Amino acid sequence: MKIKNLLLSAAAIVTISAFSVGTAAAQDCPRGTLDTRYCDVDGDLIADVPTDESQLLDPDTLIFAYTPVEDPAVYKEAWADFLTYLEKTTGKKAVFFPVQSNAAQIEAMRSGRLHISGFNTGSNPLAVNCAGFRPFTIMASLDGSFGYEMEIITYPGSGIDKVEDIKGKTLAFTAETSNSGFKAPSALLKSEYGMVAGTDYEPAFSGKHDNSILGVANKDYPAAAIANSVMSRMIEREVIKPEQVKSIYKSQTFPTTGFGVVYNLKPELQAKIKEAFLTFPWEGSSLQKEFEKSNEGQFLEMNYKDFWEVVRKIDTANDVKYTCG
Repeated sequence: MKIKNLLLSAAAIVTISAFSVGTAAAQDCPRGTLDTRYCDVDGDLIADVPTDESQLLDPDTLIFAYTPVEDPAVYKEAWADFLTYLEKTTGKKAVFFPVQSNAAQIEAMRSGRLHISGFNTGSNPLAVNCAGFRPFTIMASLDGSFGYEMEIITYPGSGIDKVEDIKGKTLAFTAETSNSGFKAPSALLKSEYGMVAGTDYEPAFSGKHDNSILGVANKDYPAAAIANSVMSRMIEREVIKPEQVKSIYKSQTFPTTGFGVVYNLKPELQAKIKEAFLTFPWEGSSLQKEFEKSNEGQFLEMNYKDFWEVVRKIDTANDVKYTCG
């Protein structure tokens, strides 16, 4: 993948508050950028599974959450067949946990209340470093291709025909943890167009991609930075009409939502969960019905160290600090 030079030196600090539940004492071990409760002896940039059996979790009910990009009710139905297959594979009950924000999702895993999750592109590094998230798969098409692009959209007649026209106007972001909804467009605007939030344009935060897209379609926002995979699904569902929005910028391809588990589940349970993802029968499933709109048809095995390198570079250039305390 060719990486554009989206990098800059802007200050952005992401803070996740910690719950005291299940907090392990700081250990004397290699950990890189991970929180002090985790170790990374093998250098793969994710938390090692604890060697002390007393620290391992083996819950009767597995709690699963999907990144809050749209209405959680839509995705509870979409993930129904997968959760049934997960129960069959693991022998445990599985429950869908609807989350309303990226921060709430990360805090739930950090506190031990969330066992399996799909974190959006931009939240993956924060979940890995602060919540002990161990991602191992993403959705992909049957030919192995994957990813989405960040687009900056506006509505016809807004007076915005190119990126430079955003100057002096409001640009809607989603949340500070979102790659396409904040990190990448902030870097792009500063490095390629010399535009800084609060100085050259007014930032607004909608909370989610569908809020930003609807906001532009309904002319509440003059422009927004969004993930085009979400917009495609909304058009397919007829939530918005294609003619209500127009794109003025499209980025390089980024990795999609990363799926994985919390670090301290029993190793044999982690293996069964991974098996459920990688052997899930897509054909005719509720997942296929929902995600074929964006061409997904399988779970592709991946690793955090390689697949999320571009996102970590954007974080570094944006001077993002993962404050987990």
